[in-house]
Amino acid sequence: MKKNITWMMTICIILAAGLTAVLLPFRTALVFYEENTEHLEAFLPLEAGDTFQIIFTHSIHLTDVVEKYEIMDNYEIRQNEIIYEEFGIGMPSNAEEGATFTYEDGKYHIKGLDNYFASMNIRNGKAVSEHRLVWNASTNNTSEAKNMVWFNEYFEPGAWFTLKVEKLTLWEYWKGVKIDD
Repeated sequence: MKKNITWMMTICIILAAGLTAVLLPFRTALVFYEENTEHLEAFLPLEAGDTFQIIFTHSIHLTDVVEKYEIMDNYEIRQNEIIYEEFGIGMPSNAEEGATFTYEDGKYHIKGLDNYFASMNIRNGKAVSEHRLVWNASTNNTSEAKNMVWFNEYFEPGAWFTLKVEKLTLWEYWKGVKIDD
């Protein structure tokens, strides 16, 4: 009888350890949730200190806008730069206090931004669906970035998402769609 109890306890401990390993958050990622839900649509493994960019083609003047971000230790997203070619609807005409506004190589740069987000709402373009995600770019030339994907490879045009930096469980990692280059 004692052997049966020991055997059952051993099985319970193994099952509990396995379940804990699968459900315990272990990997930090930039997570794309379907708008207003907790449905994980896709994720990109990133760590604190990693950078990413969201590039989109402005729907009116049809030139690229680059927004640069960094993952912070507390899982917030820090926007630190915007680059664009044309003034127009939705484009800033000057820098906020503490930031700098420059014109370099035919593009406007607002550098030194210090905007923090716990989450961001973003839409994959519908009229002009040319959103791109770039991560850990080693140069300022985003058109030659090695780590770049088009949103349309993962999302429908016009789809809305909430972006957050979170730790994923092994289960979420297995069942989710990992963004790769």
